[in-house]
Amino acid sequence: MNATTDTTINADPAELAKFSDLAHRWWDPDSEFRPLHQINPLRLDWIQSYLSLAGKRVLDVGCGGGILADSMARAGAQVLGIDLSTKALKVAQLHALEAGTPDVQYREVSAEALAAEQPGSYDAITCMEMLEHVPNPASVVTACSALVKPGGWVFFSTINRNPKSFVFAIVGAEYILNLLPKGTHEYMKFVRPSELAAYCRGVGLELMAARGMEYNPLTRRYWMSSDTSVNYLFATQRS
Repeated sequence: MNATTDTTINADPAELAKFSDLAHRWWDPDSEFRPLHQINPLRLDWIQSYLSLAGKRVLDVGCGGGILADSMARAGAQVLGIDLSTKALKVAQLHALEAGTPDVQYREVSAEALAAEQPGSYDAITCMEMLEHVPNPASVVTACSALVKPGGWVFFSTINRNPKSFVFAIVGAEYILNLLPKGTHEYMKFVRPSELAAYCRGVGLELMAARGMEYNPLTRRYWMSSDTSVNYLFATQRS
């Protein structure tokens, strides 16, 4: 695992500390990361509806404990997961060893630093639930565009910024339903679809599809929909 020496890393130290403190619980499906475990099959199926992962070089930006990276590797991809949380990466590496997951590696490096090192190297890139945790989401989008091959796919998921998302993603999820630890999200860091679309257009990523993800607290079920008012996903393709 190689640490980047970039001194202008696009990361919030408080955000890194927040997730580092919870790192040991990443792979507990009944922990604070339960929502990620529950939505992971939906995300994986959605990604595979656009390309077959078998034999593809895939980068997972902001991989955390490796939930999505691990599943993409098991679907046949050669996966590199990157993050700036040392503890989360150690958890991801340990899980890969224990589970015998093939073709998955992890590095402590920023997307921007990796883009300078490996431009145009990946068939697909995933950046899930990460943009709302960094100071400069546009910089991450730019790096993803630089890292993917022409014609390759970049998948984003994040949270819309509006009164409904404040009620659902912060008040509801963190304080009423206790789906997430209190303080997981900051409202002003949420990204409107129009903003993300503009970032993508500016760096040669064409928006091919947008989907929403909804949750029913009574049935505890997540599903994909056309409602992008809270959680949403973008499928983009490099021109």
